[in-house]
Amino acid sequence: MSKESSTAQPTRLSIAITGSGGSGAVISGSILLAAVDRAGFYGLMTRSAGPQIRGGESAAMVRFGPSPVTCLDDRFDILVGLDWHNIGRFLDEIPLDGRSLVLTDPAEGAVPPEILATGALILELPLKTLAAAIPGGRLNMAALGAVGAIAGLPREALEAEARVALGKKGESLAAAAVACIHAGYAAAPARAIATGATGERWNLSGNEASGLGALRGGVRFVAAYPITPATELLEWMAPALTRVGGTLLQAEDELASVNMIIGASYGGVPSLTATAGPGLALMTEGIGLAVAAEVPIVVVDVMRGGPSTGIPAKSEQSDLSFAVDGLHGDAPRLVVAPNSIADCLAATEWAVQLAETLQAPAIVLSDQFMGQSRAVIDRPAQAGVAATRLTASAADTVDAPAYQRYLDTASGISPMAVPGTPGTVYTADGLEHSERGIPSSQSADHRKQLDKRQRKLDRHDYGPQWADVEGDADLAVITFGSTTGAVREAVARAAVQGVALRLLSLRLLAPLRTESLAEALRGVRQVLVVEQNHGGQLLRYLRSRADLPGRASGLHRPGPLPLRPGELCAAFVDWVAAHAPQEATA
Repeated sequence: MSKESSTAQPTRLSIAITGSGGSGAVISGSILLAAVDRAGFYGLMTRSAGPQIRGGESAAMVRFGPSPVTCLDDRFDILVGLDWHNIGRFLDEIPLDGRSLVLTDPAEGAVPPEILATGALILELPLKTLAAAIPGGRLNMAALGAVGAIAGLPREALEAEARVALGKKGESLAAAAVACIHAGYAAAPARAIATGATGERWNLSGNEASGLGALRGGVRFVAAYPITPATELLEWMAPALTRVGGTLLQAEDELASVNMIIGASYGGVPSLTATAGPGLALMTEGIGLAVAAEVPIVVVDVMRGGPSTGIPAKSEQSDLSFAVDGLHGDAPRLVVAPNSIADCLAATEWAVQLAETLQAPAIVLSDQFMGQSRAVIDRPAQAGVAATRLTASAADTVDAPAYQRYLDTASGISPMAVPGTPGTVYTADGLEHSERGIPSSQSADHRKQLDKRQRKLDRHDYGPQWADVEGDADLAVITFGSTTGAVREAVARAAVQGVALRLLSLRLLAPLRTESLAEALRGVRQVLVVEQNHGGQLLRYLRSRADLPGRASGLHRPGPLPLRPGELCAAFVDWVAAHAPQEATA
């Protein structure tokens, strides 16, 4: 590559930065993504670590371009090796080929043979020497400057974002980082500078987006116990809640967390907890209590690899079956799945609104890929009207012989009194009860309350938010959650090859809108269900609840490797060819 290459800026570029603990790979990726934003591009940064959760080797993976980025690409254009310690633990997450460029400093050791075997071009630069010449200089900042030059990003954007990220640690540290970026930028073969479009964008993680969505929905109390990969949501909400007059309490465990938010919601305050699979399992009894007592709560499950402790820092959509069916008894609940980092905001806000309106628990199925990744997105729409629940007042009960908290209404929703309201005393617990809330073992009361709890979820008008439906082809791909980005890009690539597909990304998983699903699949001959788990949980769920056209099949694999648009496109093309209409014979 020449110093001033005129090579056109690719539509999208993928960069990975790797290193051992303390090498600064993740902070370098964060600054790179912020510079992408400053330069006018959209971007996505995911991160990876070894099995130790904290410390040790890590990688930051950034993809950017002129349009929104919601998934990783099939390969990486640039790999920056700050060092090569233990990179083998996640090298399969960084696919390279003969078009890739590996940037390394020979002082940090030889490039591993596994990387050489990919055929990638190796570019050696004396980055450590450049950094050592600057007081307080760091190798990762010199590497950041070099990769910025190669990627065609303005040096000023990198330097400005380094000052933002490191300035709070002292001016000398920020100045040294800027000097290193300048030196690395000057030493590297530079691509022609490209800038994106103007416009207000946000740089946020899926966990931050879910937290903001919860606040917009009206949540003012959070109780939770830290767990990877949901902890950042709680860390973000702690100060944010304070600013709006709310409270966050760290509980002693997940059982306490869910019971605390049930208590707060019973008292009239919209409430939320956040957890991952192991914590969700512990909350099962509490969520069942919220179903029986009709107390609105929101549980954000940032899914990770399982079962048990599983793979804490990797993504997997393997809690779906537990979320939709994991409570004992007939216990209808809401399950909402955001399908991008941007959608984490809107979907969580919607989940709060649904929970409050329908007086039911709502589970938000996010995952590690969205929760701990960051994206540059268009500024979200302004918040809607905060959720309100149907409440009971003293005026409602002045002429009634007794307040009927669980009155069997046509909608299934009955007025919920705030404790202390005169004339509205009732019992709220996990026992079956009469309309007044008096514990009952009568079959008539049990059937009436079961019907009521199911009816209010079934009859609600969820509007178009239940799913994203795109295209009108007679072959359809159904997916949910974070796999939507890769599926959507694969569908677009298939269209370029003349293969048309209809795409459905389900946002409301429970209650499943079977009539809406049937309408969305009208005219479809065959369905392919795509998901990231080992057993095809979404496919099994849909088969158990809906009449899918044709012989529905599945494409699924467990984490931690993400589904990539190239492999999906190839699978879609083969699937369409296998289901081409057969010409009628005479």
